[in-house]
Amino acid sequence: MIGFFKNIMKKQGTLFILWGCLLLIISLIRYIEMRVVYTFFAEDIMNLFKIILPVIVITFTGYYLIEIRKDKRGRSKRKALYFLWISLIGCMVLINLIQYNVLHQINFKLQHPLFMAVTAITIIMTGVILKFFYFSLGGVFFGILALVASYFELPEQLLVESLAWFIAFVIPGFILNNKSYDEITNTKLTKIK
Repeated sequence: MIGFFKNIMKKQGTLFILWGCLLLIISLIRYIEMRVVYTFFAEDIMNLFKIILPVIVITFTGYYLIEIRKDKRGRSKRKALYFLWISLIGCMVLINLIQYNVLHQINFKLQHPLFMAVTAITIIMTGVILKFFYFSLGGVFFGILALVASYFELPEQLLVESLAWFIAFVIPGFILNNKSYDEITNTKLTKIK
C-alpha cells in the first residue's frame, strides 16, 4: 500500500486530477441540490461527500507539498504557483467586495462566471509556468465555458463549471501523468541500453 502512494506521489498530474475531480463532484452536487428532487438519504450522502472528499484532497495535498518540498529542483516554479493560486483567492474576494460596493448585494448569477474567468487566467498561467501546453489550453476552454455559463441560470452554470473542471484539470492531469510515466520509462530503457 505504501508503494502505491509513493508511485502516485511521483506523478506530477495527481494533484490536478484530485482537485479537478473534487471540484467537478462538488459542482454536480450543488446542481443536484438546486434542481433535483432527492430523498433525505441522498441528501445525507451528498453532505457526507461534501465533507469527506475535501478532507481527503486537502490532506493528500498537504502531504504532497511536504514531500515535494524536500526536492530542491523547481523551487522557484513552486513558489510562483503558490503565489498565483493564493492571488486567485484574493481576486475572488475583491470581486465580491467590488460587486457588493457597486450593486449593494451579491449577484451569484454574475459572480459565478466572473470567478470562472479569473480561474481561467490562473489555469492558463499555471500551464505557462509549468511549460505544459495542455493546461494552458484547458484554461482557454475554461474561459470560453465561463462565457457560455453567463448565458444560463446559476444551477446550469454549475453544470458548465463541472465540465470546465474536467476539461481544464482532469484531462491535462492524466496527460501529465502519462507523460511523466513515459519519461520515467524512457529514462530506465536508455539506462539499460
